Formats: sequence, structure tokens, C-alpha cells
Amino acid sequence: MKRNIPLIVVAAVFLATILFARETAPLYSWLFPGAEPPVYDRGSFLALAVSHLGLALGALFASAVLGVGSAIFVTRPAGAAFRPMVRSIANIGQTFPPAAVLALMVPLLGFGVRPTMLALILYGLLPIIENTLAGIESVPAPVRDAAMGMGLSPRQVLRQVELPLASPLILAGLRTALIIGLGTATIGSTVGTLTLGTPVIDGLVSNKPNFILQGAIPLALLAILVELVFDRIEPNG
Repeated sequence: MKRNIPLIVVAAVFLATILFARETAPLYSWLFPGAEPPVYDRGSFLALAVSHLGLALGALFASAVLGVGSAIFVTRPAGAAFRPMVRSIANIGQTFPPAAVLALMVPLLGFGVRPTMLALILYGLLPIIENTLAGIESVPAPVRDAAMGMGLSPRQVLRQVELPLASPLILAGLRTALIIGLGTATIGSTVGTLTLGTPVIDGLVSNKPNFILQGAIPLALLAILVELVFDRIEPNG
């Protein structure tokens, strides 16, 4: 139970920041005298948080399907020749700054969720692919040979031996991809996506540090909360 106290505390504070944002107006009036309005009032923080987390989790799911699937494929004899290409694509996705991806995709996909989702998926591929490759390749050859000797097919060896043994590294890749996604989703607000970055961008544009702080606090708490959740679900946690 004691191990769960930090998780419970951070979750409670995070919920308080998004559910009772308007109630903190006196505090921000004191911190930023003369700021009008004292708190961000152009949307619900709950709606922004749900949209932000939904974007990050949706992109994580797509990145996981593509990344884990690609890594498995290139570790099989039939896909070994495609390994350099898969790793190059993943590296290219990480090389482009998120703002550049958004700028390039807006003319093609328009404003809103679609260019943001594409940027999140591209940024999540590299850690997932690299960690899945490292996890599968860390399985000792004698373990594979023993499984084959027991009569398991290559597909059964993958499902029952390789993936379970590789799961700690795969989960670590998912963790990294989600943290990156939570941060990158913030920039999506520059192209009209509703996220917790919306008050931050709005505050930067209108020179309202109170808006920036109100968006940055739940963003930081959300990232910490995700870290704590993964600490509980990872096999070594």
C-alpha cells in the first residue's frame, strides 16, 4: 500500500488541477495581479486533458502495432533483409522536429487532430522498434533451441517464449513512446488540436504567464503519473 501512496497523491493533485481550475482564480490573482482573466476560461480543463490523453494513447496504440509488428517481422528469416530500411524509417521519424512535421502535414491533412496524430505516431516508432528488437534478440539461443526441441512451432516460440522474455524491454519502449507523445501532443495546439498545451500556447501568444502555468502544471503531473503507473505494471516494478 505504501508503494501506491505517491501514485495516489499525484493522481489526486492532477484531478484537482483539471476539475477545479476555475476555483483557483484567487490564487492566480494573487500570483499575477492585474492578469485578466486570472484563469484560462476558453475551455474545460477536463475536456483538454481527455483530448490530450486520448491523442497520446491513440498514437501509442498505432505506434505499438506498427513498431512491434515491424520488429518481429525483421527478426524472422523472411524479413531480415528489411531490417536496415525499418530502422532508417524509424530514425527519420525521430529526426524531424515535431513542428516541422506539423508544418509539412497541415497543407495535406488540414488543421486539427490528423497532423498531430501523425507526428505522435512517427515519434513513438523509434523507441518501440529499438526496444522490441533488443528484447527479442536478448533471448538466449539455447532457450529458443530448447523450445523448438519440445516441438513448438516458430510462431509458438515467438508467442510463448520470445515475447514474454522480451516484455520488460518492450514495455520500457512503450513507456518512452508515451512520455514523448504526451510532450509532443502539446505542440499540436499550434495547429488547432485541443490539448493541455492549448492554454500554454494561448498564454505564449497573448503574453499571459498565468495561462502558461495553468497548462504546464497538469502536463507535468500527467507525465509523472504515467511514469508511476508504468513503475507498477512493468515486470521489474
